[in-house]
Amino acid sequence: MADVGDKIRLMTSLLSSGVEVVRHHLPLSPRWHTMSTKNTWDVSFLQGQSGFNAAKHALIILNQPFLRPLLDRLWASTEWHCCADGGANRLHDSFLDPKERLRYIPDLIKGDLDSIRPEVRRFYESLGVPVVEDDDQDSTDLMKCVVALEEKEYREEVSQYHVVLLGGLSGRLDQTIHTLSYLHKLRKRRDRVFAVTDDNVGWVLDSGEHDIQIDHNILGKTCGLLPVGIESTILSTSGLRWNLTDHPSSFDGMVSTSNHLVPEEQVVWIKTSKPIWWTVELKHIDNTTLLRNGICR
Repeated sequence: MADVGDKIRLMTSLLSSGVEVVRHHLPLSPRWHTMSTKNTWDVSFLQGQSGFNAAKHALIILNQPFLRPLLDRLWASTEWHCCADGGANRLHDSFLDPKERLRYIPDLIKGDLDSIRPEVRRFYESLGVPVVEDDDQDSTDLMKCVVALEEKEYREEVSQYHVVLLGGLSGRLDQTIHTLSYLHKLRKRRDRVFAVTDDNVGWVLDSGEHDIQIDHNILGKTCGLLPVGIESTILSTSGLRWNLTDHPSSFDGMVSTSNHLVPEEQVVWIKTSKPIWWTVELKHIDNTTLLRNGICR
């Protein structure tokens, strides 16, 4: 059997001669399979504006506490809204004014429905909101909502929505670990999934290079690169207060926590050999500040 060098030389010869090569018929070394293009990330959805890029966004509200200003911004910047079971209670209770509550009607409520209060369910059902009970005990309410979104995308034959989770990184530790684990797995089939709380935004960076656009109006200074769900990774960065160059990172070794964004830097570059979690602090800002700056609608 030809060795890897012979296979690479054969492919190079075929390419130079104009012969089309079907890559999966020609096994290559692991390094070739892990090569990827640079990914660019931005968190403009945190500004409270829709239509800031070509992709549509879906908001999934989890059963965890959040402040009203964050809800307002995320709702305004997303086109599809879903409550995961008790997340409907959180949405309902965010409003004292009944008229204002009517401006925030979700497209779907889904889960095993062991947390939604009866009066909250009746309220949204009276407004025509589908309340779907799914008693599958092998999936969480979050997972059920993501499946509902994927079914919608399939039915409508539309491109993937970027997913924004309101909650998931606070409260009970087991639920936080589930968020970390599930988003780590979701990276294999979804392009963009963000978890947002009042204090943080975080998401999984797959192996490869990433440019993260930094909006200092919204993001605080503290950030971290967390090797969750992997044995170890090799990290290189630029644009941070304490940068790394081909540095190993693991739970048994170095973990880059409490790093800082640099005020004059607009982009953070990260290269990782394995998937990692990137987290960055959110500023606690009143929406009137963004309105004055012409950012939040």
